[in-house]
Amino acid sequence: MDISTIIGLVSGTIFVIISIIWGEGRVPLFLNWPSVMIVFGGIIAALFVSYPIPKLIEGFKTGKHVFSKQEIDPTDVISKINELALSARKEGLLALEEIAQGMEDPFLQKGILLIVDGTDAELLRSILETEIAFVENRHKDNQKFWESIAELGPAWGMIGTLIGLIIMLDNLSDPSTLGPKMAVALITTFYGSMIANLVATPISTKLKLKSSEEILHKQVMVEGLLSIQAGENPRVIEEKLKAFLSPGTRKVFDDKSKTEE
Repeated sequence: MDISTIIGLVSGTIFVIISIIWGEGRVPLFLNWPSVMIVFGGIIAALFVSYPIPKLIEGFKTGKHVFSKQEIDPTDVISKINELALSARKEGLLALEEIAQGMEDPFLQKGILLIVDGTDAELLRSILETEIAFVENRHKDNQKFWESIAELGPAWGMIGTLIGLIIMLDNLSDPSTLGPKMAVALITTFYGSMIANLVATPISTKLKLKSSEEILHKQVMVEGLLSIQAGENPRVIEEKLKAFLSPGTRKVFDDKSKTEE
């Protein structure tokens, strides 16, 4: 569970409620079912127009990824590649087939099996990079889905506000109702902004972060596998792959390596 997502959603909601109370407002005033129907119903309706149903369901399902903490440590990836390089150097490339059978990462497993099958280096790179490209495209589609919600939220909030203003202007004969009706009209804009800025945009941002991390790890694997296939020295492979790490992470990796030695 990614605790930062929970902290963000809960704290954001609490801050808004506290601000309402400190501003001498009444929380029930911000609970208006017609406004909920306009904003949430409008967003769902627009999404149905924009996406086929399977894509719509898939888009909503991707929201769960911001709550999961399935982080891949790049230093672990490099360590694994280094182990594979050592095995290949001592026992030959065919020895990697048995190791591949017990691997949990399907991408790395696929690359190793292609090496064992004697796949040409250029073809190996092409196959793996093509898979990375399609993974990245799928991730971008999911990110765009949440970006669409972020755009639709304020837009439908404004539509709700316009509806409220039209109703208010149609009842100018009773000036005492203008204030309450204006307040209700503006609630839809409030809902739309909350959806966009507390939910949809942050989800899209976190999905982008997780995607970039996954793509980086896969690129590390590709370079490592190609180096193993070329028969490079494990130490050289490790130094090559460390170039993908940030200076801070590289230092942690070096310290960890020294401790293990």
